[in-house]
Amino acid sequence: MNSESQMLVDLRSQLAINTDLLGHLERESQHLRQMDAPQSSAASEARKQALPKLDAALQRIRQHRNFWLSLSPEVRSTKHEIRELLRQNQDLIMRLIILDRENEQLLLRRGLIPPKHLPPAQRQRPHYVADMYRRNHSTGNPAGTKPDEDR
Repeated sequence: MNSESQMLVDLRSQLAINTDLLGHLERESQHLRQMDAPQSSAASEARKQALPKLDAALQRIRQHRNFWLSLSPEVRSTKHEIRELLRQNQDLIMRLIILDRENEQLLLRRGLIPPKHLPPAQRQRPHYVADMYRRNHSTGNPAGTKPDEDR
């Protein structure tokens, strides 16, 4: 399999893993919003099972980065399916981060996080995710996608 076709396979795999993880986070969010619901370890278990898959997929994607960056911008712009998968993965990752932070806040409000596991103060900045997203786009996005303002 050539680099481009393998990259497509790996990006689709990454998208499937991210979609699955989003489903787990959405179920966790619904569970946490029910005030009388007992604490469930299903979400924690789902994360533990997804983490090795996510790590492996990330390693494969990192290997494709050099191939992708070796292509000229003109050639990258013709790879519509790769660009679309990169954009979908990036958008999904941002949704995962936001939903995970919301779930973390719900856990904090319910007192379900031990003090030693509290997030650092710097993570409480209101626009942390948006700033991180903007910073990644302004430093030259290796994915070849355009910032939201240009879409």
